[in-house]
Amino acid sequence: MEIFQYEFMRRAFLAAVIIAVIAPCIGTSIVLKRLSAIGDATSHSALAGIALGLALGVNPILGAVFFSVIAVLGIELLRKIFGRYSEIATVVVMSAGIGLTAVLSGFIKNGSANLSSFLFGSIVAITDFEMCLTIGLGIAVIIVSVLLYKELFFVTFDEEAARLAGVPVGGINLVIMLLTAVTVSVASRIVGALMISSLLVIPVAAAMLVAKSYKQTICLAVGFAELFTLSGLFISYYADLRPGGTIVLIGVIFLLVTAAAAKGGRR
Repeated sequence: MEIFQYEFMRRAFLAAVIIAVIAPCIGTSIVLKRLSAIGDATSHSALAGIALGLALGVNPILGAVFFSVIAVLGIELLRKIFGRYSEIATVVVMSAGIGLTAVLSGFIKNGSANLSSFLFGSIVAITDFEMCLTIGLGIAVIIVSVLLYKELFFVTFDEEAARLAGVPVGGINLVIMLLTAVTVSVASRIVGALMISSLLVIPVAAAMLVAKSYKQTICLAVGFAELFTLSGLFISYYADLRPGGTIVLIGVIFLLVTAAAAKGGRR
């Protein structure tokens, strides 16, 4: 187990374990509310914040958090404006994020190398600040998920019924969006901003094929995410591959096999 002899690998595994817990916790609500594209829109906005941080010489994660929060607030606003055509909101915000990233990347010194570590993930570059931020976020998401479990369940499946039951739907949706924004920002270092949305969606999609309840979906999604990230880190280390891409490909393969098995089981 020479992989654990290196400090950066121990740090990467700790960060990966935490991210694999919080991403499905948030992703379950997003997927069941049919808002999976929000992860992509937020990640592209996070890239714009990363590019700004690199250009200004400040911690890129702070820039990513700021831009991601603005993005999810913008999505919520546009969803209300467009009503039935609320999917337009994610496309507009994603387009803005891509455009800003393209413009701001031109101001980064040695831009391609620096930005690449956030595009596809870099297990070597996790700083103490980012590690503390990841641990803090993990604790916050777990606490929120436990304390607001009933409210999240109501809002996820039927917003109108939740509203009639006295659940603050707008506030719960805002909490989901903000947690998504911060998760995407923090995870961009190890998984990659372009691929973190996959960790929000793929484990949940696989869990939905076999789970019998909302709670079981969350538990299985967390288990699957841990399987993807830990095996992805092992394989990427020994095969000298990009960890983010390896994690996502393992998840996709697992999802396809699970889907095939589930379909075969129904026959």
